[in-house]
Amino acid sequence: MNKLFFILLFLCSFQTQAIEILRLSTTTSTENSGLLSVLNPVFEKKYDARIDVIAVGTGKALKLGENGDVDVVFVHAPAAEVAFVDAGYGIERKAVMHNDFVLLGAKNDKAQLKTVRTIIEALQKIVDYQAEFISRGDDSGTHKKEMLLWKMANQQPKGDWYLSAGQGMGAVLKIADEKQAYTLTDRGTYIAYQDKLDLEILFADDKALFNPYHIIAVNPKRYDTVNYPLAKKYIDFVISATGQKIIGDYKKKEQQLFYPDAL
Repeated sequence: MNKLFFILLFLCSFQTQAIEILRLSTTTSTENSGLLSVLNPVFEKKYDARIDVIAVGTGKALKLGENGDVDVVFVHAPAAEVAFVDAGYGIERKAVMHNDFVLLGAKNDKAQLKTVRTIIEALQKIVDYQAEFISRGDDSGTHKKEMLLWKMANQQPKGDWYLSAGQGMGAVLKIADEKQAYTLTDRGTYIAYQDKLDLEILFADDKALFNPYHIIAVNPKRYDTVNYPLAKKYIDFVISATGQKIIGDYKKKEQQLFYPDAL
């Protein structure tokens, strides 16, 4: 009996040791959409691996890469990504998918965004009406995009009407819903939360709202703790025909959340 117990214990220990772990930092938007819960298990089964996901804003996700605390980053802030690679922190940057950003608000649309033609006009109207706006304020990809859009509109948002939440996308959507305020979100997260919100898309379909996602391996020459071989396998999987099909087929409420870019 004791001999059998120790054999089973040894086999379980060996199996546990055989499982490789991939550390992935990504955006709350990607995680909140539910995509990774569909995509990652396929990779884990194929490579007998486990993916530990750290979902934070893009700025923090890249910082984890800079510190060598993760093996791969999956984010959506092109300028910050390029700077990350140029500084030597990342390699193998690959396009994965895209969706777009949208402006949400209450059905009564206080700032009358449905009457405008561009995102610049939409933001100007929000300022003109001092309409309550909830910003992520967390250095995420969405926050970086929002700041860029305000800059394009020659506006510096401030005042009681502008709330910087310092929260992830899901939390910000809940705050905006409670206050019936405007906010910027990626379309995928909105679709995932749509049934829980009394907000609707009031402005979209401007080319300035394009939202591309890239995946980057952390440079193993900087950190010997980085599992580059497994990171490379994950990148190859995500941009492969199999990974891209999972991304393209992923839907919520019969709506496509992301569009594959690697094929």
